[in-house]
Amino acid sequence: MPSGPGLVDRLRVRWRRRDLVFLARHFGTDKWGRHWYAQHYQRHLAPLRTRAITLLEIGVGGYQDPRAGGESLRMWKAWFPRARVCGLDLYDKSALQEDRIRIFQGSQDDPAVIERLVAETGPLDVVIDDGSHYVPHVRRTFELLFPHLREGGIYAAEDLQTSYWPKFGGSLDPDAPDTSMAYFKRLADGLNHAERIGYRPTSLDRSVRAVHFYHNLVFVERGANDEGSNVLQENVPPGWILE
Repeated sequence: MPSGPGLVDRLRVRWRRRDLVFLARHFGTDKWGRHWYAQHYQRHLAPLRTRAITLLEIGVGGYQDPRAGGESLRMWKAWFPRARVCGLDLYDKSALQEDRIRIFQGSQDDPAVIERLVAETGPLDVVIDDGSHYVPHVRRTFELLFPHLREGGIYAAEDLQTSYWPKFGGSLDPDAPDTSMAYFKRLADGLNHAERIGYRPTSLDRSVRAVHFYHNLVFVERGANDEGSNVLQENVPPGWILE
């Protein structure tokens, strides 16, 4: 078997390309250091790593500077060697495009922008909302893009701390019904729609297969949610509908 410094270096590089935390630090994205998201992304997205997926990240970074930002897009390109990596930003970030990185411009809550984007990309495998973090945008973007995920696709929304910030449309009241956290928490109830006697599930309820919460981060997996109820029939009140 070949040995020597050359082989060791190649093995080290190969290992580092599989380590998303290392790549996050290498490319300077705030998914590690300011936040601690990279470890969670590695856990949830690792099964997709070698597939020819299409990934969309909302929010390229750098604000109005046309040449600033793109750190996360480059990280995803390195970690997903066969992926098409797309970005969406309110500002023109086309100067940051390169092989396997395509960047669109527009507002994340504009249906026309999303329709045009998906028409060009086709179905998506991963969507990451690291955009405005404004609560109405977080909710609306999920509603617009989640239906365009493939079966088994993953939707991630970052920086959910703004759910508790009134200036971002959030609320200091954790029970407020219109925050982004409240919206995603309701998905967990929809996940268990079969156990809710008398409840008629929505199409969204039937297409959310899993919801995972971390500090300021949520992952939602798209897939058929059609398991039957575990409620014993004798516990169902007369006249109630058991889905």
